Amino acid sequence: MSLKSFGAKIFAKKIVFQISRWASKPLETQDRVFWELISKATHTQFGKDHGFSEIKTHQDFVKRVPIRDYEALRPYVDKAVDGNENVLWPGKPLYFAKTSGTTSGVKYIPLTKESLPYHIRAARNAILCYIHETGNTKVVDGKMIFLQGSPILKEKNGIKLGRLSGIVAHYVPQYLQKNRMPSWETNCIEDWEEKVDAIVAETQDENMTIISGIPSWVQMYFERLKAKTGKTIGALFTNFELFIYGGVNYEPYRKKFEDLIGRKVDSIELYPASEGFFAFQDSQKDKGLLLQLDAGMFYEFVRADAFFDENPQRIPLSGVEMGVNYVMIISTNAGLWAYNLGDTVKFTSIKPYKLMVTGRIKHFISAFGEHVIGKEVEQAMQEAIQHFGFSISEFTVAPQTEPKEGQLPYHEWLVEFAEPPKNVSEMALYLDKSLQKQNSYYFDLIEGNVLQPLKITALKKNSFTEYMKSQGKLGGQNKVPRLSNDRNIADNLLKHKA
Repeated sequence: MSLKSFGAKIFAKKIVFQISRWASKPLETQDRVFWELISKATHTQFGKDHGFSEIKTHQDFVKRVPIRDYEALRPYVDKAVDGNENVLWPGKPLYFAKTSGTTSGVKYIPLTKESLPYHIRAARNAILCYIHETGNTKVVDGKMIFLQGSPILKEKNGIKLGRLSGIVAHYVPQYLQKNRMPSWETNCIEDWEEKVDAIVAETQDENMTIISGIPSWVQMYFERLKAKTGKTIGALFTNFELFIYGGVNYEPYRKKFEDLIGRKVDSIELYPASEGFFAFQDSQKDKGLLLQLDAGMFYEFVRADAFFDENPQRIPLSGVEMGVNYVMIISTNAGLWAYNLGDTVKFTSIKPYKLMVTGRIKHFISAFGEHVIGKEVEQAMQEAIQHFGFSISEFTVAPQTEPKEGQLPYHEWLVEFAEPPKNVSEMALYLDKSLQKQNSYYFDLIEGNVLQPLKITALKKNSFTEYMKSQGKLGGQNKVPRLSNDRNIADNLLKHKA
């Protein structure tokens, strides 16, 4: 065992003990975080405007601070972007993480000296939990690659801004610097396809042990490695043992990945966002993601089926139930208050509190009242892949509300197959039955002849890559929405129909 491996094992034991202390006292931990946030922000402009000094209970907070999305919070954010101090949080933000909003255009998410360290720690702790549980310390001895955005930052009114992954790249711990890939110069390449080719050239002869990124972009990296070397990823990187991912569900990609790698590897799921690092998979025996309760964030939850009501109930952690689809609301030490992140989650455990991401509150299909969510279509696809043995590169789903004359409307699944099934029609029926089992509203619409069973449209290779390129969103942390309630994405993709 190397010195670094030995050190990692000792450090992992310490971190897991620290996590267990707050995870075993979840409600007390969240209560402490809540009052720390209120106390620290009482004299900010937001705190004064919302009477933080008068808040004595969670219900006081609910009455004084309404749920806001980015657009509603924007007047405060804009003041901070303009260089004003003490707007949402004491002082000025250290950075703004620049993201592309679907309705708000460019978004500037504040990162503070209090919030930024938690982004770093959570990613580190996910690996340490893995090492502690499995005893696999060899992963720290090889090279690690994190497919991410450019670390080049711009400046606006004295505050640096860039992609979150690019900002975090400046804070890689010193002990990982020698292991980390790609090189700084390669990481700064803006063109994604050029960047992937450069990463392939840099890494193909290295001892890669950990690879991390959004599955669809890691898949592109793997495919180009295989095309250049003629080897599977597992044969090329014989010590590659851990894939770390976030942003999308890995399961629909798993078979394709295992084909490219040539064997199975362990994986860890993360739940990061510019607004905070919310959860990570802390055990290989459980797919649930451990909610980060001691990370400067206070959580509230609203039932997704009641979210658009006039005054939906905001539930603290103590009131959540397993198996219910919730919209997650956050208040953070970066100055986001009762902020609607847009994500929906379900709790898989409450001892400790673990969850899974089920989709986006804006990314669903309910053109006919069915309210189909991301988790349902992904589970249907995963079951079909296991049953029929095909593999996919990517897929998305949209309603077809204007079918050919005489036909009922339907859901159109636009799929880019890596290896298509022998019978696509049979696969479509299987998907439809799975969706009916999961969603009673969809079942009723099919049974009542309001909808016809879903249809699959096969797309050419690289269709999603070309679509993302056309939208200026190729690579990095960008991903195609799994579901749309309109035809905008679908109609663009139909240009690439197979």
